Amino acid sequence: MSNPLKKLAGQTVIYGLGSILPRITNYLFALALTFIFKVPSDLASNTEFYAYISFVNIIFTYGMETAFFNFSSKTEEKDKVYSTALISILSSTLTLTLILCLFSQNIAELMDYPENKNYVIWCVLIVATDAVMALPFARLRLNNNAKRFTILKIINVTVYLAVSIFYLVFSKNAYENNENNFLSVCYNPQIGVGYAFLAQLVANIFSLLLLGKEFTGFAYVFDKVLWKQLFKYAWPLLILGLAGMINETFDRIILEYLLPEDIAKTELGIYGACYKIAILMTLFITAFKYAAEPFFFNQAKDKNAKILNALVMKYFVIFCSFLFLVTMMNIDLIRYVLSEKYRVGLGVAPILLLANLFLGVYFNLSIWYKLTGQTKFGAIITIIGAAITLAINFAFISKYSYMACAWATIAAYGTMMVISYFLGQKFYPVKYNLRSILFFFFSALIFYFISLTYSSMSNAVLKLILNNLFVLLFGWLFYKLEFSNLKTVKQKLNDDKSS
Repeated sequence: MSNPLKKLAGQTVIYGLGSILPRITNYLFALALTFIFKVPSDLASNTEFYAYISFVNIIFTYGMETAFFNFSSKTEEKDKVYSTALISILSSTLTLTLILCLFSQNIAELMDYPENKNYVIWCVLIVATDAVMALPFARLRLNNNAKRFTILKIINVTVYLAVSIFYLVFSKNAYENNENNFLSVCYNPQIGVGYAFLAQLVANIFSLLLLGKEFTGFAYVFDKVLWKQLFKYAWPLLILGLAGMINETFDRIILEYLLPEDIAKTELGIYGACYKIAILMTLFITAFKYAAEPFFFNQAKDKNAKILNALVMKYFVIFCSFLFLVTMMNIDLIRYVLSEKYRVGLGVAPILLLANLFLGVYFNLSIWYKLTGQTKFGAIITIIGAAITLAINFAFISKYSYMACAWATIAAYGTMMVISYFLGQKFYPVKYNLRSILFFFFSALIFYFISLTYSSMSNAVLKLILNNLFVLLFGWLFYKLEFSNLKTVKQKLNDDKSS
C-alpha cells in the first residue's frame, strides 16, 4: 500500500498541473504585458484591480470552502453539507453581485477610474464566477478527482490566453499599425490592459459551464442547523482571509495613494511586475495548498498524523529553500523576462521570496487550529500580521516606496509563522525537526550571501556558473543528509499501513 507522503507528493504534482501550470502561464503572460505596455504606469490598473479582486473574493466565499472540507470529513452526509454550503454561496453571490454592479460607476470614480466603469463590472463578475466555482472545485479535491480538476483549470487558462492574445496582441497591433480590418476595429485603446479582465471573465464563464455536472446529481437541501455550524466555523476564516489579503495585496492598493501623484502609477506598475519574480515559490506553495488541506484533514485520525505533519514541514522548507536559491542564483537571467523599465524594482525579489517561504511554513503550521476547530486563533494571528503590514507600509512607503512594501510583507509573515508555531506547540504539539529545517534554510541563505560578494563580477558567464555550483551543492547536501532518511521513513509508514 502506498504511503501517505507519496500520495501527497503525487497529488501536489497533479494539482500542480491544474494550479501551477495555469498560474505559470498567467504569470508569464503578466510579465509579457510589461513588453506590450512598456510604460509601467499603463499596468498600474491591472495590478490595482487584481489586488481588489483578491479582497472581494474572500468576502464572496467567506471561509465556506474550508468549512466544507472540515464538515465533510466528519460525516457520511457529504451531499447535505455540499448542498447547504452551495446554496449559501449562490444566494450571497447573487446579492453581492447585484449591489456592486448597481454602484459600479461610484466605485470606478472612487478608484479614480471614472471612464472605466466596465473594469469594475467585469471584475465583480470575475469574483462572482470564482465564488460559484469554489465549492465545485473543492468537491473535486475532496473526492480526489485531481485529474478533472486539472483539466478544467488548464482549459480556463487556455481560454484566458486565447482571448487576451486576440485583443492585446493581434487587435492592438492592427489598431496601432492603422490596419483597416476586423482586428483593428475590435481594439479600443481606452480599455487597454482592461482586456485582460474581459478575457478572465470569458474564461470563467466557459469553466462554469464545464462544471455543470457538479451542480447536479444530488438533492438541493438547505439545513439551517448545519448552516449555522458551517458559518460558526467559517466566519473566523473570513476575518483571517481579509487580514491575509491585507498582508498579501493591500500594499498594491495603498502604494498609489501614499506616493506623489507624478510617480505613483509608475511605482505601482514596477512593483506589481517585480512581485511576480517570486513565481516559482508562489506557484509551488499554491499547488501544495490545494493538495495539503484535504490531505491533512483526511490524515487527522491516523496514528501517524503528527509524524506526517513534521515530515511534510521539513521537506516543504527544504524544497522552498531550494527554490529561493535557484531563483536568486539565476536572477541575472530571470531579469530579462521583464521589460527594461521594470527591472529597477528587482531588489524586492529576495525579500518577497523569503516572505512567501514564511507564508508557506505558516500554512503548514496553521493546520493545528483547523483540526482543533480553534479557527479564532488563525484570525487573531493574521490580524496581528495585518497590523504589522499596515504599520510599516503607512510609516515607510512615502520614503522607501515599494521596498517598504516588501519588508512589511516579510515582517508580517515571519511574525505570523513564529506565533503560530508556539501556539501550535501548546494546543496541538508536533515534534518538528528544527535542526534539519534550520540547517537547510540557513544553508540557502549563506550560499546566497556568498554570491553577493562577487555580484559585481564582469564575467557574467563565470558568475552564473559559480552561482549554480551552490545550487548543486545544496542538492548534494540534501542527498547526503536526507535521502537515506526519506527512504527509511517511507518504509516505516508503509509497514504501519500494512499492519
